[in-house]
Amino acid sequence: MKKMIGLFVCLFLIGSQIVNAQSKQISGTVTSAEDGMGMPGVSVVIKGTTIGASTDIDGKYSLEAQASDVLMFSFVGTVTQEITVGDQTVINVVLESESIGVDEVIVTGYTAHRKSEVTGSTVQVKGEDLADMPVVSVDQALQGRVAGVAVSGASGTPGSAQKIRIRGRSSITAGNNPLYVIDGVPMVDGNVSTSSATSSLSMLATLNSNDIESISILKDASATAAYGARGANGVVVITTKSGKSGKANINFSATYGVSNDAVDGPGVLTGAEREELFLESLINSFGGDYGFSDQDGAREFYNNNTGYFWSDYANWNAAGRPETDWADLITNKNAPMQEYNLSATGGKDGISYYISGGYLKQEATVIGAEYERISGTVNLDVDLSPNFKFSTKNTGSHSYQDGLLEGSAYFSSPRSAKFFMPSITQAYNEDGTPNLNTDLPNPLYIAEQDIDENKLTRILTNNSLTWKTPIENLTFTTRMNIDYQVYHYKTYDNPVSGDGDGATRGYGYQTNRNRANYVFQNMLDYTLALDGGHDFDFKVVQEFQKNRLYFLAAEADNFSDVGLTNLNSAGNPTTANSWFTDWSVASYLGMIHYSFNGKYVADVTYRREGSSRFSADNRWGNFWAVGGAWNINREDFMANIDQIDMLKLRASYGKTGNANINLNQYQELLNFDADYTGEGASYAGTFGNQDLTWETSYSLDLGLDFGLFNNRISGSVGYYFRETTDMLLNEPLSLTTGFTSQTRNIGKMENKGWEFELNADIVRSNDLNVSLGLNVGTTKNKVTELAVDNNGVERNITDNTTRVATGHPVYGWYMPTWAGVDPDTGNELWFVDGEGSETTSNFNAANQVWQGGSAIPEVTAGLNLHVDYKGFFLDASAYFAGGHKVYEEWHRYTNGTDRFSLQFYQGVDKLLDRWQKPGDTGTRYGKMEYTARPWQRHSKFLYDGDYIRLKDLSVGYDFNKNITDAMGIGGLRVYVRGTNLLTWVKDDNLEYDPEVDTDGFTGLTTPPAKSFIFGVNLKF
Repeated sequence: MKKMIGLFVCLFLIGSQIVNAQSKQISGTVTSAEDGMGMPGVSVVIKGTTIGASTDIDGKYSLEAQASDVLMFSFVGTVTQEITVGDQTVINVVLESESIGVDEVIVTGYTAHRKSEVTGSTVQVKGEDLADMPVVSVDQALQGRVAGVAVSGASGTPGSAQKIRIRGRSSITAGNNPLYVIDGVPMVDGNVSTSSATSSLSMLATLNSNDIESISILKDASATAAYGARGANGVVVITTKSGKSGKANINFSATYGVSNDAVDGPGVLTGAEREELFLESLINSFGGDYGFSDQDGAREFYNNNTGYFWSDYANWNAAGRPETDWADLITNKNAPMQEYNLSATGGKDGISYYISGGYLKQEATVIGAEYERISGTVNLDVDLSPNFKFSTKNTGSHSYQDGLLEGSAYFSSPRSAKFFMPSITQAYNEDGTPNLNTDLPNPLYIAEQDIDENKLTRILTNNSLTWKTPIENLTFTTRMNIDYQVYHYKTYDNPVSGDGDGATRGYGYQTNRNRANYVFQNMLDYTLALDGGHDFDFKVVQEFQKNRLYFLAAEADNFSDVGLTNLNSAGNPTTANSWFTDWSVASYLGMIHYSFNGKYVADVTYRREGSSRFSADNRWGNFWAVGGAWNINREDFMANIDQIDMLKLRASYGKTGNANINLNQYQELLNFDADYTGEGASYAGTFGNQDLTWETSYSLDLGLDFGLFNNRISGSVGYYFRETTDMLLNEPLSLTTGFTSQTRNIGKMENKGWEFELNADIVRSNDLNVSLGLNVGTTKNKVTELAVDNNGVERNITDNTTRVATGHPVYGWYMPTWAGVDPDTGNELWFVDGEGSETTSNFNAANQVWQGGSAIPEVTAGLNLHVDYKGFFLDASAYFAGGHKVYEEWHRYTNGTDRFSLQFYQGVDKLLDRWQKPGDTGTRYGKMEYTARPWQRHSKFLYDGDYIRLKDLSVGYDFNKNITDAMGIGGLRVYVRGTNLLTWVKDDNLEYDPEVDTDGFTGLTTPPAKSFIFGVNLKF
């Protein structure tokens, strides 16, 4: 019996050894060949069985297998790999993409998923597509790259803020800018400048585009609900580069080029033409009463009455009729631009790094303006231990912008001189000094003496510590992010000429503003892979953001001499003030991501957020979204259809918010100032509303993503509908309250549209590749509800150009309709009640009516082309915006058929197309008259805003490896690049640059620049 027991034990031990020899633990990491990053969600299966695992968020996996087993590593959009286990216990795999971009990882801020598992409408632009573009601010490079995203430049002055609208306009007063998130830090203020009169300064201009890994545009609620009360207008997530393990890779790039205005704008009258029209105005206004009917008689009448009509024409004729081309004098032709960048990335022993430095300088196309930036980045990833990882991303920059007055009719601005300074006025005296004996300030002197400068020093740091807890697949990450800004603004108007001339004898104003934006975040992330292909990702996030701004300002006048620009040089300090603002946001976020074999995908997001902008009773709100996706191509019935690589249906619905209003609107506040005796005084300043809460947006998104023929054709089709409720508007109050209005939650608005994206690899070979991309987005905006008065009458918002009313787009164009010129009298005509009604020459008898459309483009589109052949490459992109209208502001000065354009200011050459005698038909302008003509806004100067622009064109060569190896370098690229090279405008009457501010007015600002650069990229 003992022998039998002993034999049984021996057999058991031998069997155990055999089993242990056949089954062992296998682990490893799956990374992407494209970027070296770990790939989450990769399927690792023992071939011929259902036994397997999925990689975690870092691309790591673990499973038991035998030496004879074959492991299959597969992921949509990559080449499947099969590896025999053999003696290995650690198997690391690098997966190659079948087609770049078809199933790339999409970063949405809190999450990162493969495109096939994204349930929302999210588009990612790679950093390599943005680098080396001759733009100061990276948002400029987004134009035409994403369907449903409209980008417009309010100014072309280097460093100016751009206006981005994602799927139209969702608010009337609470702001329409998207939320910007940089490496997890929600940003504040797209425009850093404190002055509304001078050039804006973009917050994004502080970033070096060469440091950016990707920019993700989040458009629907499934993607934006995670950002709660700040996600209603969409979210722009910017991710900077991280280090890559391995030997050090050094990159150097340099560009140099020149820029000019993309569009010249309207031409102006010559001195002779201006005088001709002026004399014609005298004939029409005074000839009948004083007995003259030709130019000789008009000139004699003028010379005899220069005391009444001014003597500018008489002096000009006496001087020999010299002409001054003010447009030429204020233009900085071939404005130079240069940029240099140096970066290094690498790492070993658990440490990886990315370090960079950059310098940029760009002059404006108008004299007296430029932008300069120096920046540096240090990003580190450190494996402190097998279970702890520390990451830090740090960017520092200092920016200087020499701006100018723009956007309004500023007579001292060089940009306005073309239309305000008469060509008969001389720019210089005989000794070469600027002529200051002019009716308007000489812009050449102003540009030389006056100051309008912005300076911004910024430190942006993102620090995280990740702990792999003892609980399998559970990680904890804590983050501390800080955005610290030191901003200085200085303006100085000299005491001799311009805005500082006269009683003030020079004027100076300076501000200092320090902002600290803190974001603290704690996150638990748990991944669960169940048998049968059920994969879960649970996230719980606690977040707190606090923003504090300190402001100090002072102004003075009566400066003792030109060139003494600091306030201590002024004889009369006038005011000094200081204040601070403090607001915070606290939130709790839960996210669940579910995938069944990558076939069915679901997302649930819930965020509870509290904002200090609202009272305690209304401070907290709930925001949520649900989304789902069905990868039809992974169904069994699609297995034999080789032509379809991806076919994904997606849908989402959710609730987001908008709280972008001034602080303390819910409180009754006192203002403190001085009374008429100079003593301190307080008075009621704000009529608060304790019931204020967020604007709320409900969004529906439906879409189909596809990839065909080995992903040579890919794209998407989508529909969206967004309704905004509880809009934050100012409602009029009875004057007995002592206030004119109160901010309340009233009104509704909706946006809806279609989006289409198509990418095609037309030719794909070793030597020649040709690809084409097209994106189109449509937007229909309509106000559906506004407040009503006690009589049930709608409280619409109307000015002399636009109106907000139900059934129409927000700020739809609303003005009298121009009816042409009376061929018998030369009087301009207007329809009394819109087109088709009776006409009148009395402007005041013409009623305001809807003109159709608004400033919001109803259609935007982008077209992108790439060609490469044996190292040579060509890239081109074009942008289209249409279905909107643009209004020519300041036409009173430039298009007047009276003394405003013919004597006081500088008329445009279109005035030559005027009525001169009875029977003249089809003229654009009526008869010239000296007396003032109606100057109010009407449809004559409202134009179709449709335009197409060749945004970018680059041609270059990548030297082949044999040459670079012989040179001892890793790579060499040379190229030439142009931006805004061609512009086509539908309406011939729109001669200004069609890319205007989002309000639709052609302000007297610096237009976008047409640039040409030469660049070199070196790799070591």
